Amino acid sequence: MSYKKLAEDILQLVGGEENVSSLSHCVTRLRFILKDNKKADKHALEQLDILQVIESGGQYQVVIGTHVGDVYNEITKISNVGNGEVSKEENEDNKKGLGSKVFDIISGSFTPIIPAILGSGMIKALLTILTMLGWLSTESGTYFILSAASNAIFYFLPVILGISFGLKMGVNPYIAGAIGAALLEPNLTGLMQNGDTSSFLGIPVVLMSYSSTVFPVILAISGYALLDKLLKKVVHKYLQTLVIPMLSILIIVPLTVIVFGPFGVYVGDAIASGIVFAFDKSAILTSFLLGLTGIPMVILGLHWGIIPIIISNLATTGTDFMLGAVQCNAFAVAGVAMGVFLKSKDKTVKTNSFSGFVPAFLSGITEPGIYGVLFQYKRTFIYAIIMSGISAGLIGAFGVQATQMTGGIFTIPTFPPVVGYVISISVAFFGSILLTMFFGFQDKKKDTDKVEPKLAGDHTIYSPLTGAVTTLNNVNDEVFASEAMGKGIAIEPTKGEVYAPVDGVISTIFPTGHAVGITSEDGVEVLIHIGINTVELEGEHYTARVKQGERVKRGDLLVSFDMEKIKAAGYDLITPIVITNSGSFKSVVPIEEKFVEAHDTLIKVTV
Repeated sequence: MSYKKLAEDILQLVGGEENVSSLSHCVTRLRFILKDNKKADKHALEQLDILQVIESGGQYQVVIGTHVGDVYNEITKISNVGNGEVSKEENEDNKKGLGSKVFDIISGSFTPIIPAILGSGMIKALLTILTMLGWLSTESGTYFILSAASNAIFYFLPVILGISFGLKMGVNPYIAGAIGAALLEPNLTGLMQNGDTSSFLGIPVVLMSYSSTVFPVILAISGYALLDKLLKKVVHKYLQTLVIPMLSILIIVPLTVIVFGPFGVYVGDAIASGIVFAFDKSAILTSFLLGLTGIPMVILGLHWGIIPIIISNLATTGTDFMLGAVQCNAFAVAGVAMGVFLKSKDKTVKTNSFSGFVPAFLSGITEPGIYGVLFQYKRTFIYAIIMSGISAGLIGAFGVQATQMTGGIFTIPTFPPVVGYVISISVAFFGSILLTMFFGFQDKKKDTDKVEPKLAGDHTIYSPLTGAVTTLNNVNDEVFASEAMGKGIAIEPTKGEVYAPVDGVISTIFPTGHAVGITSEDGVEVLIHIGINTVELEGEHYTARVKQGERVKRGDLLVSFDMEKIKAAGYDLITPIVITNSGSFKSVVPIEEKFVEAHDTLIKVTV
């Protein structure tokens, strides 16, 4: 199945992106909230490779099956819909601490411009290699043109960062860009030819160069964001388009030159001095700590706090002490991913690990390896962190400095001394491979290898719940009642605990905890959906006790839930237990009893 094609067809047939107010999904279906349900073509949708279309509770539900997450992801890639889940996250923003908000703003501001910085860095790396080999003269026009291409992002950083930061702060990005551009305008920079000071309306102004700076424009746009909110409250709406841009530039540019600019430069210089001091005291220890904490910082998003410092160091001095240590994280992650690739015999595991290896090894991008390998095999975290710390300590010992922003194998010549850098990253890469190969990567409590079906003979599915038994046609949900998801049975629970009905692997555990899928060792796929429409509770009153990919034994506790609070919230707790691959069997026969205890026989499956 082409999930992308299915996603495109579904989006078109619900009336297009412009007809979608929001989109979320549960374990079986896409849940659209449409602006106009009449614009959706239900008949055409039902001709697609889906199970059903339902209009319920103000939602337009397209029932996909257990691969709904893949279709949802494709829709979010090809459109701007998917706001159902995003908006819930955005509603939590006000609950975030100050630190979280700061890092969120920094991340959102620098992420869009990182590709330009990386591209420029790669050109710098190319120039270094070409001149080192004697293939390009540093006096040639070609060299100067390519130098301009690689240096522009840094020289005009106040303009570019002003636009990006303005977007994140919710103000007009082009006014923000104009404020940044004013700091580089020749009339202002020309004042420095007459000394280090000037004046504005009699107020002394300390003159300094703002090219390649980070902190002055961040302070300036922060001030602009506050001023913009104030002006919108006091300026009549019919005059806002004209008056607010004028006043914003008129006030913020002088304020930046008088206050924000010098303060920002001093802050940047102080941070740089602090880093130099730390490296002077103990380059080995400082680098070791950077390497040791690098991967956790990426996971927590804290790495965005040091990226502006690295950029500022490169822009102002041409070198940086930190990036070499940071790149040890990338080579350690690459080494672990390669170790998993070499050791595993499973094709899926090999594919995932290689996908994590390539970006880390070639370009220093660690997220695919961290989330695709280290998150899957927890013990590999230890390998990567240990080797990152050791190799970063070597970076400090050799005094390695970065001369551009990018990482990966092709930028090695831009980290002098090159020999020291090669030795350091080799320790990270090959050390991680050896640890993974020698000690293995599988968690003893977890086995994510695919269960191979053994569809022969009879198979017993035991009850995951205690409660009253009823048929699926009594479930107040068309998808389950019509057996579109598969054959099975339903239970009205009397206890808020769900147990594993078979030995197998958790194939699905929805983040809200309201639904769990398990694939037995015999290849029987069981879906347990606790309540109807309970995805709307967003995980409240549910506690998942297992994780996706975890191997469980029959009788292990999977999910606990507060029955009384769920009922008080107005939700039906009837729980369908469905064999989602019923078509693979000759028969799926539920018991005929009216009540069942957890662990009792519930369903007989026959090939």
